[in-house]
Amino acid sequence: MQTPIPLSLYDLTREQMAHQLAEWGEPTFRAQQIWRWLYQRLVGSIDEMTDLPRPLRDRLKQTYALGRLTIVTEQHSSDGWTRKWLFRLADGSEIETVLMEYDGLRRTACVSSQAGCAMDCSFCATGQMGFLRNLRSGEIVEQALWVARALRTKANSHERLSNLVLMGMGEPFANYNNIMEAAQRLMAPEDEGGFSLGARKITISTVGLVPGIRRFAEEAAQINLAVSLHAATDALRDQLVPINRRYPLRELVAATRDYLRKTNRRVSYEWALIDGVNDTVEQARALVELVRQTNPRASVNLVHVNLIPLNPTGGYAGHASRRARIQQFRDVLTQAGIPNTLRIRRGIDISAGCGQLKAETAQAGPEKQTSE
Repeated sequence: MQTPIPLSLYDLTREQMAHQLAEWGEPTFRAQQIWRWLYQRLVGSIDEMTDLPRPLRDRLKQTYALGRLTIVTEQHSSDGWTRKWLFRLADGSEIETVLMEYDGLRRTACVSSQAGCAMDCSFCATGQMGFLRNLRSGEIVEQALWVARALRTKANSHERLSNLVLMGMGEPFANYNNIMEAAQRLMAPEDEGGFSLGARKITISTVGLVPGIRRFAEEAAQINLAVSLHAATDALRDQLVPINRRYPLRELVAATRDYLRKTNRRVSYEWALIDGVNDTVEQARALVELVRQTNPRASVNLVHVNLIPLNPTGGYAGHASRRARIQQFRDVLTQAGIPNTLRIRRGIDISAGCGQLKAETAQAGPEKQTSE
């Protein structure tokens, strides 16, 4: 008989935590104490919750696991700014999480929303591995808190996780309820015992699930939205991003335009530059037209284009665009008044870059690995 997988404390909402403690006859302030241990003190074990009575700690341990993530490997990029963790979940599924550090105080966690992905984007390693399951909200939250704890435990460090991007493994809007619950949990204010990550410090990236964009527009949240576009014509996008056959560009642009009209929040169009495929002048001009169609008012540009040279994956033969082609592509956008940024590729040597995440257990086991 298979042993049931225990619930994690991170799976519980604040209300569920309070309800459980009330059933056990505990005073109401206990929920606040536990919440602070989880989300502010970033506790590593239930036994560390030292202001709880030992009988309560024992009961928590008998009923719940602290978390569901078990580290398999940790890798450090030779760029000195990027780390990646491979985690095994309680059911044996595996996911990857990335920390990207920048000059100044910006520290960004890139977390996964699914184990695998069903979107099947041709150039994405996660899409190449297929779909296993959605992550629970607690498994999403725990990734962010793991990164925050790793920052805090650096030697002589008072660093804090400043940004969160749901751009890891999976399509966030295919796991809508859980990603929004996770975001709300991480945004809970400090005076309520919460992690207190600002909404504008969180970005959700979708490959173009139109119903998810429309639902997100109704949330009235300040969370950022990014759309992984990668092609500006249906013929090419059908090849690169197969979900386009279900939600073609006219529907995606209409949904994004309606989102902008309702929220007045800027949207990023993400574009992986593939040599000789989507880095042509023709695609750049088509992208200019799409951006213009997306903006609800011609006088205000609410769309920013993020460009990044393609990161290599084992299942796709394409290559990153060459410098001259990138500049030519950008010149078309800039001359049309379309704001754009060329992002620096990070963590490529440990397959931690955009589109490279894929759960593959390393042979070296659970010890830390450093890529030189």
